[in-house]
Amino acid sequence: MSPPEHALVLCWDEKSQAQALDRTQPGLLLKKGRTATMTDDYKRHGTTTMFAAPNVLDGKIIGQCQQPHTHLEWLKFLRQIDLQTPKDKALHLFADNYATHKHPAVQDWVAKLPHFNMHFTPTSASWPNMVERFLRDITADRLRCGVPELSAAIDEYVAHQKTHPKHVIWAKSASDILQKVN
Repeated sequence: MSPPEHALVLCWDEKSQAQALDRTQPGLLLKKGRTATMTDDYKRHGTTTMFAAPNVLDGKIIGQCQQPHTHLEWLKFLRQIDLQTPKDKALHLFADNYATHKHPAVQDWVAKLPHFNMHFTPTSASWPNMVERFLRDITADRLRCGVPELSAAIDEYVAHQKTHPKHVIWAKSASDILQKVN
């Protein structure tokens, strides 16, 4: 919410098994008193693992699609973050406690970069991590509406978010949130 001066804060995570589904037939037209309809069968247009890291202050996204999802792909994404962020700023990275995020090879690589500062959300508390909102949005806005080329659709959505970022503004203060959790 208020990062240290001259620091960059990124929330990062992955969405494994991201898939684009397209219904085999179009839904029926909406009529008064009837909700939208869709067939129960679908065509799958591939799966991928999507990595994303939105900037907390401005909402700009660093994103990447890869196959499969191990600590090696996670390291590749961290290298991309390192390439796309200024070296003269402290970089605070927030993630959940998934095993690949804490793999010894990942920890060794991060330890060599003094400007990388890792922070992990508590187990079962991914909701404060704003990347979860981005992953939900891309699924609802882009992947559920029939996409013939999955990786291209994700790249297009991320590119749009870079030029038109959505900044998350918390409606409650940190103390109000913590009080409710307790």
